[in-house]
Amino acid sequence: MAYKSILSVLTDPALVDAALSAATAIAAQEDAHVDVLSLGIDRTQVGYAYLGSAPALIEVSIERAEADAAVLDKAARAYLGRQDVRWGAEAAVAQLGGLGPLVELKARFADLVVLPRPYGKARGPESEGVLEAALFEGQAPVLVVPDTGINGRIGKRIVVAWNEGREAMAAVRRALPWLKQADVVNITVIEPPASSPERSDPGGMLCQMLVRHGVKAEVSVLAKTAPRVSDVLAQQVRDVNADLVVMGAYGHSRLREAILGGATRDMLENAAVPVFLAH
Repeated sequence: MAYKSILSVLTDPALVDAALSAATAIAAQEDAHVDVLSLGIDRTQVGYAYLGSAPALIEVSIERAEADAAVLDKAARAYLGRQDVRWGAEAAVAQLGGLGPLVELKARFADLVVLPRPYGKARGPESEGVLEAALFEGQAPVLVVPDTGINGRIGKRIVVAWNEGREAMAAVRRALPWLKQADVVNITVIEPPASSPERSDPGGMLCQMLVRHGVKAEVSVLAKTAPRVSDVLAQQVRDVNADLVVMGAYGHSRLREAILGGATRDMLENAAVPVFLAH
């Protein structure tokens, strides 16, 4: 299956170019259609209010959110209008607690969702909310791009983060269109556990499966030489000059990763190349 319907959800004017540079580059590569949803966030969380004041607060917040959505929509249309791809754009307003169903509806009918990094300086909670709604409720694969966007085609040299988990397998299956086109796919296994059923040949069964699909795959088994798995993975990306990482999303609970961190969160905070996620 190719990626023919690509969705991008925008919530930050500073990251419009980053997300859309990737979405339009992939659309041109795949002869796909790009849909863009510009979201203004109504941040009203009324816990209490003086008599008569709540309607005024809500009205001001909605007006601000509508203005934010209009700014995003204008920027998106201006960017898309300069690209040689098929596209559509719309704007909407949602509260933080209500953006999930809207993103879910759009993501459910997309082959790929392209988003800017959800973590980092000046990122609001809506960025993480959009990512999680697309992944979990929308059940769509998500490509998270660095703040600098991408330059041209990606997916020539790919690192697959393989830990034998269901999430990693889901990511591999959803990434097959890219894996089959890559010049090389490096299956990276970091310190497989002694109890692993693949202990005698880490990554071997996955490599065999991919080779049968025509993928030019190889396996690297690495020791955990840094405190975090994401640090070892990032170094491997640099060592093999990869331009894309494929990994399962949130092997631990999202709450645990939010509090203690985890490979998904760490990679999304620091990755210098796009990260393809599925759950």
